[in-house]
Amino acid sequence: MRKGPLKIALLGYGAMGQLIADRARAAGHTVGLTVTSSHRPADATLVQQLALADVAIDFSSAGAVLANVTACAAAGRPIVVGTTGWAADFDQSKLIIDRAGGAMVFGANFSVGVNVFYRVAEVASRMFAAVEGYEPLIEEQHHSRKKDAPSGTAVKLKHIVERAVKRRIDVASTRAGHIPGTHRVGFDSRVDQVLLTHTARNREGFADGAVLAAGWIVGKTGVFEFDHIMDDILPKEVS
Repeated sequence: MRKGPLKIALLGYGAMGQLIADRARAAGHTVGLTVTSSHRPADATLVQQLALADVAIDFSSAGAVLANVTACAAAGRPIVVGTTGWAADFDQSKLIIDRAGGAMVFGANFSVGVNVFYRVAEVASRMFAAVEGYEPLIEEQHHSRKKDAPSGTAVKLKHIVERAVKRRIDVASTRAGHIPGTHRVGFDSRVDQVLLTHTARNREGFADGAVLAAGWIVGKTGVFEFDHIMDDILPKEVS
């Protein structure tokens, strides 16, 4: 993991981009470039500006990710992609990074707590799959402005649980008010219910995780999921 301050470029400067800028500066880093949807430089200019940064963090929109990945690859700079809903462009993005010898880290959720929650859900799912009478469930809630449903985090949980129980599971999604994000994985039987819940109190956990990922990806080559960072953080006996 990179030690010392970073020069960070922010691709997307909405609520999350602004929070990441605040958290990055609090950690001693500098934000040298911010790109918004209404003020996006021409491709060649963007590549030149990205070359002055150590790493880029993308919290833009699903439709902008491929262009941002392409620009970072051309600039020879790693990119952290926290945007969700861009799965259709993942394979092409990976190909661009691989061909350029670049680096990218992505994840459905950059909260360290959520990523530990993934692993707890995986272990619990395997245990309940081994006994009879329990059916899994997944629920998620977010604020009314969130466009994708189910959330990327819920989709990741769905894949984790389905691998363990070897059956298809539906996700129940709610969009209302100002909910930062709540995810539940449950196991229901005739006699009881076990419910695992992660509730985000605010978005700072996502921002801190993105800054952590930025320091981790500098100097690396390849395409990584946030899980790889967790492998470095967690003790080997539990990871």
